[in-house]
Amino acid sequence: MTISKFNQEGYYDPTPYEALKKKYLPLVYIASPFSGDMERNIKKAQGYCRFAISKGYIPIAPHLHYPQFLDDKDMDERELGLRFALILLGKCEELWAFDRVSKGMAEEIAKAKRRNMPIRYFNSRCEEVSK
Repeated sequence: MTISKFNQEGYYDPTPYEALKKKYLPLVYIASPFSGDMERNIKKAQGYCRFAISKGYIPIAPHLHYPQFLDDKDMDERELGLRFALILLGKCEELWAFDRVSKGMAEEIAKAKRRNMPIRYFNSRCEEVSK
């Protein structure tokens, strides 16, 4: 299959060409511990996202995004963040769980299992392990 820089009418249309020539990058949901030593866990989650990028995936890590404007210590806001995260999980092709499984991660993993999503487990050094 060839991709043309011209549309069906013969007009120059580079936008679809540029989008279609690039390699497909799947979305992957990154689950890792957040609460506790939050500063350390944020740095680790950032590293897990970089790892996913290096493997050709687009990482989705709601626990890095929502705490920017939702208070994780407020139970209502924490539940709202988790609800949003589970919605985003449905847009991803896989869930990757890193390090130890926290309570929040357990909910994410359970939802992924109910959706029959592939789940991969990694230790804190980004080495895949079996669960």
